[in-house]
This record gives sequence, structure tokens and C-alpha cells, in this order.
Amino acid sequence: MSRQAHGLRAWLLQRFTAAYIALYILVTGLWFLWQPLHSHAQWQAWLAAPLPNLATALFIATLLIHAWVGVRDVIMDYVRHTGARVSLMALVALVLGGTGLWSLRVVFSVVGQ
Repeated sequence: MSRQAHGLRAWLLQRFTAAYIALYILVTGLWFLWQPLHSHAQWQAWLAAPLPNLATALFIATLLIHAWVGVRDVIMDYVRHTGARVSLMALVALVLGGTGLWSLRVVFSVVGQ
């Protein structure tokens, strides 16, 4: 794959993930304005429903992908030393991976309750 095609793929991925992130924030924000949740039990019940749970899991995944593509491109553009670039990208991947696993664990922990 050419470098130009790789750049186009990253650009498109950033746009699609940003669109979903914006849509999720808009829809859930309006939902909570219309029907606020006042207790922990209400939050659990909302998140235990299939649609909000799936939408939230997808939100977390798209947020992590969006962050990875953005940070990866910045590191590739501005960190010249190959060893430092690879180390930074590995560190970012570990942090985002750990954050993603922890976030999905929290989201899916209410399903079984």
C-alpha cells in the first residue's frame, strides 16, 4: 500500500470515528437531558439495556481507535529517532489497550447483574 493510500485510510478512519463519537455524545446528552438518571441503580439499569450497552462499547472502541490514529500520526510526523518512535508507539498502544480493556470490563460488568 502506498504512503498516500495509508494517509487517506488514516484520514477516513479519523473522520468516521469522530462522526460516531459526536453522534454518541449528542444522542446520549439529549437522552439524559430528557430523562435524567439520578441514582446508581438507574445508571446500572440504563447501561444493562442492550442498545445503550452496545452503543457505549462501540463508543469506547471508536474513541480508542481515534486516539490511536491521531497520536500515532503525531509520533510518526515529529519523532525522528526510530527507537524513540517505536518505544513511544508501544507505550501509547499499551496505555490505550489497558484503558480499553478496563473500560469494556466496566461496561459489560453490569450486563450480568
